[in-house]
Amino acid sequence: MENREGKAVPQVTFPVRENHEWVNITTDELFKGKTVAVFSLPGAFTPTCSGSHVPRFNELAPVLKENDIDDVICMSVNDTFVMNEWKSDQGAENITFIPDGNGEFTEGMGMLVGKDDLGFGKRSWRYSMIVRDGIVEKMFIEPDVPGDPFEVSDADTMLDYLNPDAVKPLDVFLFSKAGCPFCAKVKGILHDRGIDFEEVELNRSQTIRSVRAVTGADTVPQVFINGEYIGDSEAVEAWFSNAVAA
Repeated sequence: MENREGKAVPQVTFPVRENHEWVNITTDELFKGKTVAVFSLPGAFTPTCSGSHVPRFNELAPVLKENDIDDVICMSVNDTFVMNEWKSDQGAENITFIPDGNGEFTEGMGMLVGKDDLGFGKRSWRYSMIVRDGIVEKMFIEPDVPGDPFEVSDADTMLDYLNPDAVKPLDVFLFSKAGCPFCAKVKGILHDRGIDFEEVELNRSQTIRSVRAVTGADTVPQVFINGEYIGDSEAVEAWFSNAVAA
């Protein structure tokens, strides 16, 4: 694989579908006069791409844009219909999906590889890069080893390069139950701070037994932040108070 730092990105026109119409997007439209974060991957709807690569770039896109990035582009050797459906399936509204259906951009980057053993044909090697005004500033290329390595082209590595001190969004998860006033209180605390969260709302199939097995507690809400078990609504209030004080 070729490291093209200091070189211009390939000049390519990408046919895409927007609002049920064909539109041509050029390399200049994507990169000229901008600083762009690009990550390229082997294929839409594939496990690592869908489970890790796209979700984390989507999560960190707002922080990347606070640190000198104008746009975040996901590139793949797939057609525009597949890429549009994939973006919708991922809920990745913070990312621009570009279909390199013919592999022209990927080939020009020296990243087109054969995946014939998987029945994929020619696809992109996994990499990411920062492009300033059409010139590649930095590339993060996965090592040339068998399989599909995913070690350096991730969003966190790119953000650490741009700003090692950047504040990343909190990863918040909670157990809750419909009609629970303390659950509503915790959600209000998180909403007031602009913090996204994921939750499991207890029902007939997911009961307090699940909460007890994970936390040892018999009540909801029960909250985790960045993998750390915090506890109930009072514990969450205390956690944020201590965080502000620190």
